[in-house]
Amino acid sequence: MEQLFDLAIIGGGPGGYVAAERAGAAGLATVLFERKTLGGVCLNEGCIPTKTLLYSAKVYNYAKNGEHYGVHATDASFDFAEIMARKNKVVKKLTAGVRAAMKAYGVTVVEADACIHGRVAEGIAIQAGDEVYTAKNLLICTGSEAAVPPIPGLKEAGDVILTNREILALEERPEELVVIGGGVIGMEFAAFFSTLGTKVTVVEMLPKILGPMDAEISAMLQKQYEKKGVTFCLNCKVTAIEGNTVVYEDAEGATQRVTGDRILVSVGRRANLQGFGLEKLGVELALNPAGRPYGIKVDEHMRTSVPGVYAAGDVTGFSMLAHTASREGEVAVADILGKPDSMHYNAIPGVVYTNPEVAGTGLTEAEAEAKGIAFEVVKLPMGYSGRFVAENERGEGICKIIVSAGEHKVLGVHMLGNPCSEIISAACIAIEQGMTLDQLKEVVFPHPTVSEIIKETAFALK
Repeated sequence: MEQLFDLAIIGGGPGGYVAAERAGAAGLATVLFERKTLGGVCLNEGCIPTKTLLYSAKVYNYAKNGEHYGVHATDASFDFAEIMARKNKVVKKLTAGVRAAMKAYGVTVVEADACIHGRVAEGIAIQAGDEVYTAKNLLICTGSEAAVPPIPGLKEAGDVILTNREILALEERPEELVVIGGGVIGMEFAAFFSTLGTKVTVVEMLPKILGPMDAEISAMLQKQYEKKGVTFCLNCKVTAIEGNTVVYEDAEGATQRVTGDRILVSVGRRANLQGFGLEKLGVELALNPAGRPYGIKVDEHMRTSVPGVYAAGDVTGFSMLAHTASREGEVAVADILGKPDSMHYNAIPGVVYTNPEVAGTGLTEAEAEAKGIAFEVVKLPMGYSGRFVAENERGEGICKIIVSAGEHKVLGVHMLGNPCSEIISAACIAIEQGMTLDQLKEVVFPHPTVSEIIKETAFALK
């Protein structure tokens, strides 16, 4: 039995389900295919479960250190099984919410593997189970998976090796954890487990943690976690896995070893380009300098090289963030509806939910230098915010604003300190609107809030 839709979406993650909501609300007959669970990696194996765990760790940390706030909690403890059970409960609640939203917007949800058959007279044919669905337009949101490098001995290590999926299903807290990769995911798990008492070692190939995020702020976060007992091995290349031991070359080329009960491999993610018949459409792929495909090539409207076929989210291999995927899905739907809209990436926020949090948007100093942009930097300690001082006893933090030389247009904002994840959106708006520091000074921020640090920093430019 063949069914005809205006839009078919493969992948029910943040790109897919948000696009389905927007399309359904606009009256498009929409079918959404998801082979696992609605919500995708973000809701089931990424953003939501990790933030739930990190919040439990934060509550435990506050309980242990309540005396700094005049609160005395005797013998604060945690139950790892209960923390994991709460994580599962939160995920279940939110996946049910996505399902309810699909029903409310009239979206047909098909929980099965989808395989593209190719072009037919009415549009694009997709098979799922015994059914064939035809749609005038197709949006590919197949996401990404954890990249597992070809390290000798890694496969042989078996259950010792974890990715973001397996580590979220642990039943017991490891006493020692080695994290290969000091990016966002690696640092968040390092933060969670170290707070609960696990001895954590982070092995990172680059000279800094957090990849392309602001170097000064990355270094400040590293120092804070070193004080908490986390060991960092930077400029170190992993050469082998021997059972539960990670073998690596240090910055001087010497061979070193570090052992853990578990080893988390967190070296990035790879776009899902296979297994659903993409090759039958002849879609052009984006290539890296070595000529290898890393994602589906799209334009600013999320159109691929094939008319009527769009792509959004991690599968493009560009900005692998849930909120980017959602916005890209909205842009694709807008184009299908014939509405003027386009995707731009000059103010995509990046957040690390450690304690303290890191957040940034726009250009870093290194990126501005690489682009040859003349810029100035103005920064203030977070202590200039009264509420930050009130809520972060002994807390350290910084707000940094990067502006164009002369005109002082806001190009980037980067922060360390709680709760910068909740206030970085103000900086995104400033960048999106092309605001200058003088215009930012005119904005009335509520007092007392930590968000005031953005305005205070604007006034700090000499």
